[in-house]
Amino acid sequence: MSLKDQFDAAVAASKQLPERPDNMTLLKLYALFKQGSSGDVEGSRPGFTDMVGRAKWDAWNELKGTSQDEAMQSYVDLIESLKE
Repeated sequence: MSLKDQFDAAVAASKQLPERPDNMTLLKLYALFKQGSSGDVEGSRPGFTDMVGRAKWDAWNELKGTSQDEAMQSYVDLIESLKE
């Protein structure tokens, strides 16, 4: 199975986890998903009043420079660890 197929399967599995992950893990999942699917963050950081958008942007921005393949593999590994 290719990495892209594993990534797509992990995305589907993320919607059926036994428990909802904590907020920090959710941010990590979001950032890895965005980096894996879109590459480096683009656009400007959301304003101070958009705290959720800002946290997501910051988490994604921390992965700047990480290859899409590396991010996809990390996402797959994290989902696998959450399924246990």
